[in-house]
Amino acid sequence: MLASALALASLVALSGCGGAKAAPESTFVLLNGSKQSTADMKGKVTLVNFWATSCVTCVAEMPQLISTYDKYKSRGYDTLAVAMSYDPPSYVVNFTETRKLPFKVAIDNTGAVARAWGDVQLTPTTYVINRRGEIVKKYVGQPDFAALHQLIEKLLAET
Repeated sequence: MLASALALASLVALSGCGGAKAAPESTFVLLNGSKQSTADMKGKVTLVNFWATSCVTCVAEMPQLISTYDKYKSRGYDTLAVAMSYDPPSYVVNFTETRKLPFKVAIDNTGAVARAWGDVQLTPTTYVINRRGEIVKKYVGQPDFAALHQLIEKLLAET
């Protein structure tokens, strides 16, 4: 509870100023059974997208998330799609396979990851993380992909 409150407070603080805040420490369980932690993101610019197969906007934005990933992956960019706890795992697996999602997909079975990231309830909610593991942008709803690409370019240029 305290961790969720602190994460929420940091996101509220983030939205009101130009400073970046560290991404919450989380462990993501990927579809292949492996695990990835927030610490594993350091060194790459990473987009973390909370989504659901039942979310029309999430499904509509997936082709653009794929093309963004394909455009920047060779330059140190990664994407992690986190399916919400209420999304049946079989639906997530089917969606991932039929749409040939090229990036990592995790299932937040317990809702703990969504809670840690500011109690995410609305989908899609997307975070952009810089190479230092800091949240630099949060989108609720579909991002403006032209602006997102500009941000990714800027972050990839940072050392």
